Amino acid sequence: MKKYFSLVLFAHSIFALPFALIGFFLGVTTTPNPFNWLLLALVLLCMVFARNAAMAFNRYLDRNIDAKNPRTQMRDIPAGKISANEALIFVIINCVLFITTTAFINGLCFYLSPVALFVVLFYSYTKRFTALCHMVLGLGLSLAPIGAYIAVTGAFNIVPVLYSFAVLFWVSGFDIIYALQDEDFDRNEQLHSIPATMGIKNALKLSVVLHVFSALCVILPVMFTTFSWVYYVGVAFFCFMLTYQHLLVKPNDISKVNKAFATTNGFASVIFAICFLVDAFLRTNFNF
Repeated sequence: MKKYFSLVLFAHSIFALPFALIGFFLGVTTTPNPFNWLLLALVLLCMVFARNAAMAFNRYLDRNIDAKNPRTQMRDIPAGKISANEALIFVIINCVLFITTTAFINGLCFYLSPVALFVVLFYSYTKRFTALCHMVLGLGLSLAPIGAYIAVTGAFNIVPVLYSFAVLFWVSGFDIIYALQDEDFDRNEQLHSIPATMGIKNALKLSVVLHVFSALCVILPVMFTTFSWVYYVGVAFFCFMLTYQHLLVKPNDISKVNKAFATTNGFASVIFAICFLVDAFLRTNFNF
């Protein structure tokens, strides 16, 4: 189990999981649908299975590329900690578990489950033909809030869609920052990324633009839902962390990329989600 947790970098679930909880409790607190512990467990399982499948498939597909890149040579498959066949079997098992779990939620989730899997798995191919691979990764993670909301309500709504766009722009922006480390390698191996295509300086500018859009998407829900001051604290913190990571990484100094990528964005998602949940519970007198 430990080696599979290492394969999928389970700790990185901290990026999308808080937004899945936002989508879930948005559905519970703004619609007549009641809270259900079993449904919450099913949603969390779907998140785990989908992310496991996506991350393991990425490692499986990129195993030869990772073996060439000095930065990634010690990843589990190139380092021989887990075989390619074991990783592929792990992907298949998690795909089956994901689709099966959605069947216990509602019909819409079940029917959309193959689409969701296609998006999160397809990302692994994109760096081979398009620099927009960062946006495809963002799209995959952006399914978390709207997917959780649909699990509760069986319907779409503008507010969870806005949170999905917030995740799309946020993840795309910080993935561009993360890809700065491989600018030369990607270009030499004819792999596609924004830094390899546009250069570090322009890539960082695009990342800033994407994060501005992300900030707007966490602000816009106030036009459709009533929030207390706690939510605004969460928005302010999220926007501050978006800004802070761009102060850490500069065109002539990318030594703090990992801090900007993991630590900063992890805090951003967790604190924002906590503020959203506290706000929702205070406004609705929510009871488990």
